[in-house]
Amino acid sequence: MSALNSSLSTNMSFVHPEYFFISGFSDMPFSKYYFVFLFFIYITSVFENSVVFMVILTDRSLHIPKYIGIFNLALADFGETNAMIPNLMKTFVFDSQYISYGACLTNMFFVFVFSGVQSLTLVVLAYDRFIAICLPLRYHVIMNNSFIFVVLIAVWSIITFLMGMIVISITRLSFCKTNVVKSYFCDHGPIYTIACNDNSINYFMAKLCTVLLIYAPLVAIVLSYLGIFLSLRRITTWEERLKALKTCVSHLLAVGIFFLPLLGIYLAALICPLHPNARIISTSLSSALPPMLNPIIYVLNTTEFKGVILKVLKKRSTVMAQG
Repeated sequence: MSALNSSLSTNMSFVHPEYFFISGFSDMPFSKYYFVFLFFIYITSVFENSVVFMVILTDRSLHIPKYIGIFNLALADFGETNAMIPNLMKTFVFDSQYISYGACLTNMFFVFVFSGVQSLTLVVLAYDRFIAICLPLRYHVIMNNSFIFVVLIAVWSIITFLMGMIVISITRLSFCKTNVVKSYFCDHGPIYTIACNDNSINYFMAKLCTVLLIYAPLVAIVLSYLGIFLSLRRITTWEERLKALKTCVSHLLAVGIFFLPLLGIYLAALICPLHPNARIISTSLSSALPPMLNPIIYVLNTTEFKGVILKVLKKRSTVMAQG
């Protein structure tokens, strides 16, 4: 489908379609099996992140900066999952790839807000590990609950403002040639590139967000771990070094599953043209998998989490035995 909807709304010389057509999975063989897989990811992600919420909220021993950051990451994971996958399920269940103009911009806003918060929260958690290992005696002075709350509020505020500007910039575009979005959701790039008027502001915003939310956070995380590794050299025994590094494993895994697929997609696109189906599957997985894997990573690799969950299970089994 390449023609615009017959019904167009024109506001101050800007031509907006009534609907966009999300072409993402239309030409993909066996797409129904992929939708089933995404539905499994969705159910698992919602359940796992709900468990993380419950554990951190109910156990006061976890009301510390590190776990406030993990709670924020789980909140962003939960939000992105619910902003992304239910819309894909609606496409599959009702066999309709149309989405209204307003709903499309709303979907774009929330998907990018939650994804951006994920990225910057990983930077905050890297800073937490940096202070804990490099400045252990000052950790509780620097990383207190008030500080982490202010930082996370700033993260949400900055991302919300930035994504609001992106959505507003889309409203300044006219779509007079086509309304077909070659993606699996209302993605910024595939939308602004089909506009028929000047989209230089949107191009600039796209590059700015890529730098601020992918490259800059990754550089900040790498620098944090360089500082950590240099600090570990001052520790005399390998046992103490490994003990300190063990506290970083969960965070490093979370960083890897979030950033490596994105970098892989960008590098692959630079080296050779990606088949549209390959690009759509890889980008959708890079968005869908971290919210499912992050809770598993933090529960399995964090002693405090495992301790709290085991305590809850033991308490429930005792109650059931007494009943």
